[in-house]
Amino acid sequence: MEVNNAPGREPAEPTHIITDEKAPSVDIKSDESDGGDPPITDLFVSLPPLKGVEPEDSPLTVRAVAVGIALGSLVNASNVYLGLKTGFTFPATLFGAIFGYGFVMILAKCFPRIPYIGDRFGPQENSIIQATATGAGGLSGLFVAGLPAMYQLDLLSDDPKKDFGRILTITFVSAFFGFFAAVPLRKFFVINVARELNLVFPSPTATAMTIRSMHAIGSGAADAMKKIKALGFSFIGAFLHIIVSQYADGILHNWYIFTWFYIWSGYTNATTMAIQSWGWYIQFTPAFFGSGILVGLNAAISWWGGTVFAFGILGPILVHYGECVGIPMAEDGKWAKWINYNSMSGIGAEGWVASPRYWFLWPGVMVLIVYSLVEFLVHFKILYTGTKMAFREGAASLNRRLQARGKSSPFLEKQAARAIDESNLVEDFAPPDQQVPVWVWVTGTALFMAIAAIICHVQFEMNAGLGILACILGIIFAFLSIYGGAVTDCTPLTASAKASQLVYGGITQNGHSIESAQRINLVAGNIASGTADVATSLVSDFRIGFLLKTPPKLQFYAQGIGAIVSIFLAPGVFVLFMSAYPCVWRPDAIDDPTCPFRAPSVFAWKAVAVAVTNPKIPIPLSCAIFSIVMGVLCGIQALVKNFYLVGPREKYRNYLPNWMSVGVAWVLGADSAYANAILFGSITAWWWKKYFPANFDMYGFSVAAGLIAGEGLAGVINAALELGEVSGSFYGTSVAVPGN
Repeated sequence: MEVNNAPGREPAEPTHIITDEKAPSVDIKSDESDGGDPPITDLFVSLPPLKGVEPEDSPLTVRAVAVGIALGSLVNASNVYLGLKTGFTFPATLFGAIFGYGFVMILAKCFPRIPYIGDRFGPQENSIIQATATGAGGLSGLFVAGLPAMYQLDLLSDDPKKDFGRILTITFVSAFFGFFAAVPLRKFFVINVARELNLVFPSPTATAMTIRSMHAIGSGAADAMKKIKALGFSFIGAFLHIIVSQYADGILHNWYIFTWFYIWSGYTNATTMAIQSWGWYIQFTPAFFGSGILVGLNAAISWWGGTVFAFGILGPILVHYGECVGIPMAEDGKWAKWINYNSMSGIGAEGWVASPRYWFLWPGVMVLIVYSLVEFLVHFKILYTGTKMAFREGAASLNRRLQARGKSSPFLEKQAARAIDESNLVEDFAPPDQQVPVWVWVTGTALFMAIAAIICHVQFEMNAGLGILACILGIIFAFLSIYGGAVTDCTPLTASAKASQLVYGGITQNGHSIESAQRINLVAGNIASGTADVATSLVSDFRIGFLLKTPPKLQFYAQGIGAIVSIFLAPGVFVLFMSAYPCVWRPDAIDDPTCPFRAPSVFAWKAVAVAVTNPKIPIPLSCAIFSIVMGVLCGIQALVKNFYLVGPREKYRNYLPNWMSVGVAWVLGADSAYANAILFGSITAWWWKKYFPANFDMYGFSVAAGLIAGEGLAGVINAALELGEVSGSFYGTSVAVPGN
């Protein structure tokens, strides 16, 4: 689920973090500095140049690209780890902007006379670092949801290493089709309708303001170094903690408090062991404490409340009345009272009874789908507006050609005039020579659509037309995702994936085996959601460049270079994790209670693929009724929020439950660790901001970004240690861990 409140997107989709429903505000008056720069009063025009900062001739430098690739690669590797744990991924936007500034400033001070390394550094080059980092840090969403789900359904080979070629090609298509196809969306969202639809783009705007403030003469540079130090210290602390704590898990990383009481009672207190069995414990996870700093109280309380309701109240009731069952972890002995309530095996077999996790999986998926799709449909007018704009732009182009030949068309002239009027809503600073050439993005879009069709047909046994349809759906979803991010800072990528799965479920109802239908469903979902994700990232970067007057074509090239790196990096990290932790993907190992990854996005994608392709789904009646009720309830809330809680009533939106958070809590299963950590982080941020607001504004988001990235990178190192047989599994102590 982005560093948004600071940057964030939705969960249970490999996307970025769930933020509160109301978009974070952007302080447009915070740009005053000792350099005498005036306050910013209009966010729909490019920001004025900083006083005392010389213009940049060529911000696309080797230095910027190299630093951006390094930082984006770090985020990419981190996101595979974090996404497999809880379905969340985090953007490289703010991390790349702040850490990139610090890294280049250190280089410039250490090597002031070396060309290309010690050259002057300005805000536009800083935005190139951020754009490159975004490209290199993307695409991890594919590897924490759809692809592992394909392995769990036994739709690929018996070893991800054997499929590296196929994984590489689908990553290639997902990265570059959306990348090229998104170029014309810049003019639509950033220029044509930005002011009319109040598209503020909170996170990109906050990133641009941060970059600008760091380069301001006077206190700006000093404040920037403070932020960088905070980010660096939190990064190092989280990194070391996660690596060291694996060697004493029950002491340094997880506190199984109710297990301790059970042990101290002489293994007789069944109540404390029952609480432990329902997943109630404390985990010292820096990443999700940092997430709590970003998401706000509404999202955090919703997640924690969803966990309490499901696995503290209703779950035990379901078990008591026999609607659900758990599996004892030991047949007899002192650990016989330890029960596993997260089993996902034996589904549909004779005599099978659902586990609480399976039972809550369906209402969780229902909530994620219904709430996302209602929001999707509510804002569907943006597609109409986009189609209208595209038609008028096309008419204007034809009109110019006719006029060049001495001809005219009253209809085309009328449409061209309307296009000119609309495009003047926001003035574009970039002249034609700074724009991405039309032939580049048109050729790239057509080429990668053709490649998608070929790859789908040859490598995944899909009709080529279905591959093309996935690309088209990806562009439609990109419109809605960009609009959602620009207005609320919460991009509906979950809706994109689930909507595409529903579409392909209908297409494959006849003439396909269940296995073929599921493969098509998941491959198409990956392409559509990947396209929407990449397109959203590029347009967000264009917004940052618009504010800082960075030429769009340079941002385009920078993110493209970063994307090339991510195409090879993300699949490599994915194969590393699958080799180290087969419990994530092997159908016979997904019930392993010792597996460190809950992989909620994987189970959500798998559940939807099974549901829309199987003629008979084994869902208990009580579960189906509850799912429908929850779907109706959250759908009604989405409508009330968008049509009633507007204007002066908009302030009441903060009191509505965040159904995306609730859905993730239910899909995640009986495990309170992340809910507890995010709640504690959000409470800490609330207290920090309330009593020390200036200090929070200086350090809050930097600390959060460092904690998230530090744990994510440490997770990659831990995977390598696991493969090398020198991890905590081989040399650590299991003292204070249940079952030991």
